Amino acid sequence: MTSDHVVPLRRLFRVVNGGTPTPAQANWNGSVPWATPVDLGASAGAISQTQRTLTQLGARTGSRVVPAGSLILSTRAPIGYIAIAQREMAFNQGCRALVATSPVDIRYFYYQLSAATKELQSLGQGSTFQELSSEVLASHLVHAPDLEDQRRIADFLESEVGRIDRLAKVQQEMLLRLNERDLAILDSKIEELFGAFGAAPFRRYIASVEQGSSPQCDNMPAEVGEWGVLKVSSVKRGAFHPSENKKLPNEMAPAIRYEVREGDLLVTRANTPALVGAAAVVGRVRRKLMLCDKIFRIRTTSGLDKSFLAMVARGTRIRDLCAAASHGTSQSMANLKIEEIKEWPIPAAPLAAQRLMLSEVSAHHGATADLGAAVRRQLGLLRERRHALIRAAVSGQIDLTTGRGVDL
Repeated sequence: MTSDHVVPLRRLFRVVNGGTPTPAQANWNGSVPWATPVDLGASAGAISQTQRTLTQLGARTGSRVVPAGSLILSTRAPIGYIAIAQREMAFNQGCRALVATSPVDIRYFYYQLSAATKELQSLGQGSTFQELSSEVLASHLVHAPDLEDQRRIADFLESEVGRIDRLAKVQQEMLLRLNERDLAILDSKIEELFGAFGAAPFRRYIASVEQGSSPQCDNMPAEVGEWGVLKVSSVKRGAFHPSENKKLPNEMAPAIRYEVREGDLLVTRANTPALVGAAAVVGRVRRKLMLCDKIFRIRTTSGLDKSFLAMVARGTRIRDLCAAASHGTSQSMANLKIEEIKEWPIPAAPLAAQRLMLSEVSAHHGATADLGAAVRRQLGLLRERRHALIRAAVSGQIDLTTGRGVDL
């Protein structure tokens, strides 16, 4: 393939921007699918249904509709999810569509752009969040052989990439099974303690509760030595992630009383419905990280091991209570009141029994984590092979008559 086949996307496609209608009832819950980056991320390359829909009025006045066979690409939060629209579809401002203005095999360009995620992300601009502009997207260079070659390459990739994707799906299902087994063992151990010692509300073990503060921060993590405010994502699935923070502006005085310390028990009061109510104990941590107002710091009495509480909070009983009690203004964010957290049922076990369960469950989770790490390494290798195969095929490095070419 020669350089004559490399052209900017604008030579082949029209870039269409998306939008969001007003909340008026007349705009929503109609027959027009309305894609978001979340929908694209879950699409596996082809999209026909979306979480939310628009009426014809909403699509006409607040969004844009593109025909079936268009490519829809997420251009922020994050950049790079891509899918082929299987029907007429609207989409929000986090996406842009590519509507063909020349005869193309859309599968060929889907594969090519799906392998260019890192390159597209590097083209993002913006201080608050990275966004791929219409102009930059339209200027992105792609290989564009004649239509017959596009079809031959797309057919080849459909077969070979499909095989890789099926292998990846098996690995992803294995990760799900490992997580399910972890949860089943955790629930079993928790129920054993309930059966042996009964239940007590969490409030019985609480000495004090403190809630942080959320000043306006810079959209970047704080460097060591700088003050940062923790995000809710710093507490997730029983673990504390100190790198999940935003830099406090230099001109703003920190609220030193909210600085987190090793041994603090943190519980989130706001997050997505699946993650709200997450608990974790802070391990070794650097100085100058503050609680945000969506995280509680809970001091407990001597009768409760804080790591035991964080582990019990991952169990199905408390997760179900969080899902039932959480309330908020959107499907993407839920909230818990401290009184609801205080009612969590905790096995009324003595410290020795708490720590024995911690040891047993941690040992099992450690073995599972090793298996999961091996599976994720395999997934990484499959992703690398997928991208290399696509790049080699679209750039002419593979002889499709023999299947021979670069060493992948």
